[in-house]
Amino acid sequence: MVKQAQSDAGEFIHSLNMNGLHGRMLVAPASNKRAKREILLLYGHHAQIERWWGLVQNLQTYGPVTMPDLPGFGGMDPFTTIGQKPTIDAYADYLASFIKLRFKKRPITIVAVSFGFVVATRMLQKYPEIAGRVNLVVSMVGFMHKDDFLYSPTRRRVFRGLTRLIAARPLPSINKLLFREGIIGGLYARLGNGKIRLAETSPEFFKELVAYETKLWRINDVRTHWLTTHEFLNLDNCGKKLDMDVWHVAASHDTYFNNEFVEQHMRVVFADYHRSTMHSKSHTPHLLGDKKDMAVMVPPPLRARLRRKV
Repeated sequence: MVKQAQSDAGEFIHSLNMNGLHGRMLVAPASNKRAKREILLLYGHHAQIERWWGLVQNLQTYGPVTMPDLPGFGGMDPFTTIGQKPTIDAYADYLASFIKLRFKKRPITIVAVSFGFVVATRMLQKYPEIAGRVNLVVSMVGFMHKDDFLYSPTRRRVFRGLTRLIAARPLPSINKLLFREGIIGGLYARLGNGKIRLAETSPEFFKELVAYETKLWRINDVRTHWLTTHEFLNLDNCGKKLDMDVWHVAASHDTYFNNEFVEQHMRVVFADYHRSTMHSKSHTPHLLGDKKDMAVMVPPPLRARLRRKV
């Protein structure tokens, strides 16, 4: 399944060389020739372009879709290779540069998944000249603030300390030696989303999930993973208001975020808030999700909004 997805997506993947960083971007045409909405899709934490191909296929109905790598993810060079730290502000600046390079001054729709929405929000707050030509902002299980997490304050403090410790050199290099299918599989079967996946799938399919999860750990920069996780646990994106609406897709059984707290924080920043719910037993559909699996991330109310003229 993963090989097929990679083959299908591969036709639309190109090299991306920007600001001294080397990665990839996907540029997929609209499946409907009359659909003119230009969509910028931002993936979430611990990801790869191919992992979100099924979501791209759903969005192509409404216009061409562009999805760039984020530094340190998807196999792209991390910020540390050019002497920068992987902060939310650094990602916001990178995204602004990409938009200027790719879209010039054309209007765009931003669809951002989880961590991608954090980056998009910070970018819109920092770059009003770009915010002025964004015609629609869509959050897919995005979040705004450290208090959005389901973790207790004590647990967050513990995680903040651990993520800072694990990100310190040389631990990331040592961690990478541990990313083997046997070890990942054991952890995956005992923690969070993995336990849900194990209960829902056959042993053979679960083995495929673990193999892909292992691949993601190997291609993504480990230090970036933990430093950005540390940033999440200190996040406050509620400092500057934006004169635009947000369309938020919430997971019915999100394993990470309190949907009511997310709404409260989004209402602080955005002019108005529109919520749809995808029926999911975890934060997002599974790693090997195809077009049908990913369709839940674009609920009917959002599809109706995307169909409107730009």
